[in-house]
Amino acid sequence: MARQILERIASSVVICVALTLFVFLAFFRIAHGGGRGRQAPIHGPVLDQYGHYVWRIVRHGDLGHSSISHQAVGAQLMDGAPVTLSLVAGGLVVWLLLSVPLGLLSALRPRSFGDRASTVFVLAGLSVHPLWLGLLASWFFGHYLNVLPAQGYCTMNDLSTGCDGVARWAEHLVMPWLVFGFVNAALFSSFVRALVHEELGADYVRTAVAKGAGPRRVLEGHVLRNVTVPLLTVAGLTAGTSVVGVVFIESAFDLPGLGGMLRQAVLRRDLPMTAGTVLVLALAVVVLNLLVDLAYTLADPRVRAT
Repeated sequence: MARQILERIASSVVICVALTLFVFLAFFRIAHGGGRGRQAPIHGPVLDQYGHYVWRIVRHGDLGHSSISHQAVGAQLMDGAPVTLSLVAGGLVVWLLLSVPLGLLSALRPRSFGDRASTVFVLAGLSVHPLWLGLLASWFFGHYLNVLPAQGYCTMNDLSTGCDGVARWAEHLVMPWLVFGFVNAALFSSFVRALVHEELGADYVRTAVAKGAGPRRVLEGHVLRNVTVPLLTVAGLTAGTSVVGVVFIESAFDLPGLGGMLRQAVLRRDLPMTAGTVLVLALAVVVLNLLVDLAYTLADPRVRAT
């Protein structure tokens, strides 16, 4: 098992190197064109400049300075990271709370009303765009019903803003959490339904039922154990792609996170800020997939036996 873990870590390191090289080359010519999109030749050895770029990131966490505010990009991203982490963490909880029960209900009672309702939920979640849904939720619950804050963000402990505390913080994130969870739960619930429905028709399940095992014991002791490993893979893929939706959700609710910073940087043509945000978000996806791969390795008994 140690060899599999080392292989996954090594592959993630290679991907991280490739990402830094891509960001360096993609933004290098534009940055030397004065930030107006003009192409300019690269002066000096490219590998030396790339090595210096990576060394500044690894050694000092230096992602350059914004061409608009002239502040360090790394410091600005550190300020926005807690907002994005709050959105993603709460959204993942909503995602699991929506997708797993709906998938199990559909698999255990196929062609029932709950199964048909789950199908409508999946189709709606796959069809709707997170930006449109976020704007609609912001208008309906924030402006029309006035039951939740339409936009903005509150910190937990910054008394200088006049908007702080856990209650105000959660109140401003309820709608972003629900939008994040709804959009990403649709596809995952369909995978839960398909995997559980397939396992319920397996020979070992019929054998367990014939021996007198109850439905709950069959589901918890046999079916869920066998679907955990493939669901981890699907969860990793879904969680990785869901990071892209953060840009739209933060833009819809005007959250000062990494997604909102990326949008503002693109609109202002702030190339150092754009490059730094893209790199950080891409590396976050790689780390998230690595954690899922490690969990997959630990959960699969066939891997543990090698």
